[in-house]
Amino acid sequence: MATSAIRDPLPDILIALPVVILACKAGAQLVRRVGQPPVVGEMLVGILLGPSLLGWVWPDAAAWLFPASVLPYLGVLGNLGLLAFMFLVGLELDLGSLRGHSKTAVAVSQASIAVPLLLGSLLALGMYGSFAPDGVQRLQFVMFIAVSMSITAFPVLARILTDRGLYRTRVGALAMACAAVDDVTAWCLLAVVVALAQSSSPFEAVTTAVAAIAFTLAMYYVVRPVLARWAARAERAYTESVVLIVLFSGLCLSALATDEIGVHALFGAFLFGVVTPRGSRVIERQAARLRAFTVPVLLPLFFVTTGLKTDMSLLASDPRQWLWAAAVLAVAVMAKWGGAASAARVAGQNWRDALSIGALMNCRGLTELVVLNIGLSLGVIGPDLFTILVLMALLTTAVTSPALNLIRRGAPEEELPELATDATDATDTERGVDAAGAANAVDVAGPAGLVDASGGSARRPAAIR
Repeated sequence: MATSAIRDPLPDILIALPVVILACKAGAQLVRRVGQPPVVGEMLVGILLGPSLLGWVWPDAAAWLFPASVLPYLGVLGNLGLLAFMFLVGLELDLGSLRGHSKTAVAVSQASIAVPLLLGSLLALGMYGSFAPDGVQRLQFVMFIAVSMSITAFPVLARILTDRGLYRTRVGALAMACAAVDDVTAWCLLAVVVALAQSSSPFEAVTTAVAAIAFTLAMYYVVRPVLARWAARAERAYTESVVLIVLFSGLCLSALATDEIGVHALFGAFLFGVVTPRGSRVIERQAARLRAFTVPVLLPLFFVTTGLKTDMSLLASDPRQWLWAAAVLAVAVMAKWGGAASAARVAGQNWRDALSIGALMNCRGLTELVVLNIGLSLGVIGPDLFTILVLMALLTTAVTSPALNLIRRGAPEEELPELATDATDATDTERGVDAAGAANAVDVAGPAGLVDASGGSARRPAAIR
C-alpha cells in the first residue's frame, strides 16, 4: 500500500518567519511614533494576524500563512525566545534599586498586589460559572484570575521611564523599586497557582512547592557562588562563545528542572537570570548578544502564537461577554492603579507622584501575556476568557504613557545626582551590541541594563523589551 507523502514544513516556515518578524517590527515602529512602547505594536500585530482580523477578513490567506503544520514550530521557537527573555528579565532585576526606597517600595508593591488579589478574587467568583472550563476547581480558577490582575510588566515599565527621561529621577527610581518587589512576589504567587493546577492532590501540590523551594535555595546558595567564581575567570580563561554557550545551556537546564518539578519552565529561566553574576563585562556582552537575536527575531513568534489564540469574535457573538470584559478592565485598573497610588500617598508621596507610580504599576505588557498563556496551556481558563484578559493587557499597557504624560505635565523632575551620567559618552564596545538594533528588539528595559536604546553604555537601562 502506498503511503501519502508528508509535506515538508520548511518552505512554509521560511515564509511565516519573515512575515511575522517584519510585521511586528513595523507595528513596533508605528506605535513608537505616537509615544507607545513597542510591545503595544507587537501585541496588536499578533492579534491582527490571528482570527480576530486576518482569519476573519481573509481566511484563505491566514490558512496559507499559518498552516497547521507550521504552528508547532512557531510555538517552539517562540517559547525558546520567551525562555531567553525570562533569563534576561531575571538578569536585569536589580534589587539594589530598593536602596533608599525599601520601606515605601515594599508597602506600595504589596498594596498593588493585595488589592488586585482581593478584588480579582471577588470578580473571579462571579465569573466561575460562566468562564471556568469543565473540571477546573474553583480555587484554581479564582487564584489564577486574582494573580493575573496583580501583574506589573517590570521591563515595559523601565522602558517607558527610559523613553520619558524619568529613569534617573526620584519618581522613576521609586517606581522601579516597587516594580522589582512586585515582579518577584507575583511570580512566586503564580508558581503556587501552577503547582495547584498541575497537582492531582493536596499532597502532590505540597510536594511540588517543597521541591520548588529546595531548587530555589540550591540555585541561590550553590549555583550562584559557583557562577560568581566562574565569571571571575571567564574574562581571561574562556572565549566569548564559550560564555554564551554556558549561559544559554544554563537557562535551558534550569528551565527543564522547574518544568520537571511542575512549576513551568519559565520560572527556571527567570531564576537562572537572577543568580547570574552582575558586573562581569564578558557576561554582559554575551547577554547583549543573546538579546540582540532572541528578542527581535524569536519573541515576535510568541506574540503571533498568542494572537492566533485570541479571537475577538468570541466576544462579538454575545453582548454579555463585552460586559464581562468591561468589568475585568475596570477591576484591573481600579485595583492596580488605585491600590498602588493610595499606598504611595499614605507612604508620604504627593498626589502627582502617587498617581504616576499607580499608572506605571498598572502597566502589564508582555509579562501578562506570559501569565495568560500559562493559564490557557494548563486549561485553567478557556479561549473566551483568554481573549478578554489579552484585551485587558493591551489596553492597560497602552494607557500608561498617555496617562503619565497627563499626570506629569509641567512637573519639575528631581534627578538623582548619583545616576545623572551622560548617556551619550559610551563607545560601541561598551554597548555590547548596536544600540539601534537593541531598540528594535522591543520594550524590555532593566535597571542593570546592558544596552541603552538611546545609546547608553553598559550598566544603564537596557532595551530588552
